[in-house]
Amino acid sequence: MNEFIVRLSRLDSCAVSDALDKLGLKGSVTGIERFSTDRRITGQVLTVKLDRAEGRTNTRHLCTTAIDAAKPGDILVVEQRTGLDAASWGGNLSIGAQVRGVAGVIVEGPARDIDDSRKLDFTVFARSHTARTARGRIVEVATNEPITVGDVTVFPRDYVIADASAVVFVAQSEIERVLEAAEAIMQREDALAQAIRSGAPISQVMAGNYENMLKKAQ
Repeated sequence: MNEFIVRLSRLDSCAVSDALDKLGLKGSVTGIERFSTDRRITGQVLTVKLDRAEGRTNTRHLCTTAIDAAKPGDILVVEQRTGLDAASWGGNLSIGAQVRGVAGVIVEGPARDIDDSRKLDFTVFARSHTARTARGRIVEVATNEPITVGDVTVFPRDYVIADASAVVFVAQSEIERVLEAAEAIMQREDALAQAIRSGAPISQVMAGNYENMLKKAQ
């Protein structure tokens, strides 16, 4: 397995987000919820961009090109920012992705068949959920091209970590220094937590240490 993914999997979204803050980088996205499984997912990204149909029809079903191209452990990230209440992901896609070994999907937009994904134990993060079909409403316009999630531009093969707190993307070119910063932050957080458990006054433990931890690198 990719060493960076192994290291990323030992962290959480908060540590990675803090590392991005420390380095002056963007990547954290809030408001996308985990609707199935309790797992944190980490991996590299395959992207899909959807848009209003407006008379166009799909030559292939949404997201199937990305699923066919996926490697085990990849994470699909789908942009559907049309404002239409139309599902960008569904149960059969979860089956297909699971068969390919995909770690999960993150949808900037609605997903459906959530109960099916829960039964499959396949991880779905999405901005919202719906029962409304994509048919006649949205079409796929690009696979493995840059997309936008929240206010973050996401490129194919970027890295992502997603858990109950947030979804956090890391550019492929920045992954090593972000991991180094996040690992250092998590070590310091663990030390603070241990001091609190040992009975040290929390006001004393947190004074100065917490704020100084995120000073930007000069």
